[in-house]
Amino acid sequence: MPSGLVLLDKPKGFTSHDAVAKLRRVLGTRKIGHSGTLDPMATGLLVLGVDAGTKLLQFLVGVDKQYMATIRLGRTTTTDDAEGEPLSDASAAHLSRDQITAGIAKLTGDILQSPSKVSAIKVDGKRAYDLVREGKEVELKARPVRVSRFEVQGEPRIIEDFIDIDVIVDCSSGTYIRALARDLGEDLGVGGHLTALRRTRVGQYEIANAQQVDSTIQVLDLGGAARAIFPEVEITLEQERDLIHGKRLRIDGPERVCAFSQQRLVAILERSGSEYKSVVVFPGELA
Repeated sequence: MPSGLVLLDKPKGFTSHDAVAKLRRVLGTRKIGHSGTLDPMATGLLVLGVDAGTKLLQFLVGVDKQYMATIRLGRTTTTDDAEGEPLSDASAAHLSRDQITAGIAKLTGDILQSPSKVSAIKVDGKRAYDLVREGKEVELKARPVRVSRFEVQGEPRIIEDFIDIDVIVDCSSGTYIRALARDLGEDLGVGGHLTALRRTRVGQYEIANAQQVDSTIQVLDLGGAARAIFPEVEITLEQERDLIHGKRLRIDGPERVCAFSQQRLVAILERSGSEYKSVVVFPGELA
């Protein structure tokens, strides 16, 4: 099985750990990791590295992401999503689309966001969601995030006294969509929580190219995976030897590039002054 990346469409109820465990069994290797977890209730794109492909995951940790979600206005829950216990109900039937759009506008751009209390953020060495399950009060500091797109898709739906809206969100890494649902409901005075979440993009990788868990797993080879993240440069065999021995190269290009020699991925390079240094080198046959 070649090294590279696997783009998986994670089903609901499946944890990120479940996905790693399944790929270990199917591909026959223990060296598998992922670029960022998805909650069990969430579906969508999970990017996993296989063998040497795990070296590429570090470049995906901080990339922007896209989500499709459904927000229910009129109810708050203990977890800011449908899996939590209801805390309060208030009629949202009076809200107009213009009011909802105005509330969304306040949560778009560079904002300070307080993460959900059931997030995986560590507090005094323990995950916040574990502390909540233990009945402890958790206060997480607000942190800057960027929401570059937050839009309603289709028409809001009135269900009893609630309003359900489908939204699309483009955001920086570390943005909590549950927190957006909570904060939108709070701004509108009725409360809100998330009822569905689907991740549709991680950096340059799209859900359209993802595979189902029960399908025959195909691995995107190292070269193709790297080209989707960085611009490509071609280097000579002599330059390849220099990189393997820790030397720097003088070539032209942007801040980071993927270097190929004879159509094989050699390294990820990063500019350092007027030269490039290797961030990651991939094993090859040259000595």
